[in-house]
Amino acid sequence: MFIKTIKTPGLAHLSYVIGSQGNTVVIDPRRDVDIYLDIANRNECRISHIFETHRNEDLISGAPILAKLCGAQVLHGPHTDAEISYASTVHQGYQVELGNITLEVVETPGHTKDSISILLFDNDFAEGPAAIFTGDTLFVGDVGRTDFYPQESAHVAGLLYESLQKIKTRAPAAIIYPAHGAGSVCGDGMAEREFSTVAHEIKNNPLLAIKSKDEFIHKKMAEQHYVPPYFSEMERLNSQGVSSSIQPKVLPPLPNKQLNKKHQQGYILIDVRSIESYLGAHITHSYSLPLSMITAYAGWLFNSDDKFVIISDDQDMAAKAALQFSRIGYDHCEYYFSANLAEVSAKGGDFVSLSPLTALEVKQLIEQDWKLLDVRKLSEYEQVHIGGSQHLFLGHLAAQLSKLKPQDKYITMCASGMRATVAAAYLQANGFNNVKVFMGSMGAWQAQDYPVEKA
Repeated sequence: MFIKTIKTPGLAHLSYVIGSQGNTVVIDPRRDVDIYLDIANRNECRISHIFETHRNEDLISGAPILAKLCGAQVLHGPHTDAEISYASTVHQGYQVELGNITLEVVETPGHTKDSISILLFDNDFAEGPAAIFTGDTLFVGDVGRTDFYPQESAHVAGLLYESLQKIKTRAPAAIIYPAHGAGSVCGDGMAEREFSTVAHEIKNNPLLAIKSKDEFIHKKMAEQHYVPPYFSEMERLNSQGVSSSIQPKVLPPLPNKQLNKKHQQGYILIDVRSIESYLGAHITHSYSLPLSMITAYAGWLFNSDDKFVIISDDQDMAAKAALQFSRIGYDHCEYYFSANLAEVSAKGGDFVSLSPLTALEVKQLIEQDWKLLDVRKLSEYEQVHIGGSQHLFLGHLAAQLSKLKPQDKYITMCASGMRATVAAAYLQANGFNNVKVFMGSMGAWQAQDYPVEKA
């Protein structure tokens, strides 16, 4: 028997391949599915079943694509919000025999109404389930968010509480295999490690320590989560099933003389280099969105039907960026443009820069007429912030841009400077000419022992 974990960077998505005696099952596959086929082939196994632990809202499911390629049956839980056209519905107690192991479905609604967990039994031993694949129900250090049904918030939070009690009862000693790790938008309190057991979580997970159902419901309803606008499109696509797989593709290079023309035609210029490179010099009208941040913020700042020119160090980086975009349904990365700005300038092209500031410089400027724009999450801002700063979550910047005045002077900040750079670039690309970035941001401010405030 083997269990292989596949982690998708950016999304912090975890999927799994389980194999035994020539057969494999895949749990929660992503859209680019070749990795699952490769694992099965290397282990001389056939993929017989594909489980989806819940409807995915943060990425496109690869289940229908993989099923078509290998003839596997897709299995999905009951009580879906929309018909899952490519999957068969399974209920509590449904089992799949896989060599010398048995996989058994446990209905665990709460994060979504169709959420299931999957128990793994080693048939050579009789001590109970050895592992449980918990989807978005139980994470390492946290539990699933329950805000996707705002009209039924108390009800679904109660469902999650009952589902967690079911896991504690059915699999008290099992190893946990969740669908996400730290950095996912599906939970704020996840541990950095990706290994744990139910027993360990019972002792250490603060949400599992809550004994009262009413207290648990109150706690979950008080949580603050953001719902990116692209989530609704993911839900639609994942109910009807996306049929095409994706692979890193070589984007055709765009000549320097064509770049401005593409911009005028409505193409969006996305610079995926590091923030340090972008701050130093970047193409006029371009946005900053480093590779590691694409899946977290592209769905907030841009539309899925936008067409992109990817500005990067090389074509390999551009291909990786296009892959990241495609994982959340953004399939229109059309061209690659080399970020060799010396060559761009030599050929008459324009470039600009953004000014990074130290904590001392920020302190001096905000005593004048510069406005400090904090783009962190509200929970971060409420925990600690700089007095007089204005909060505007980075994900809301596009929707609330009209509330800001282009003639004003802005300093953007976050926790370290990455999100602040993305925000400043967005403002600059939209005609804000007086924008600077607080490098180090809150970390740098606190390192100087400057005064802070709390909500």
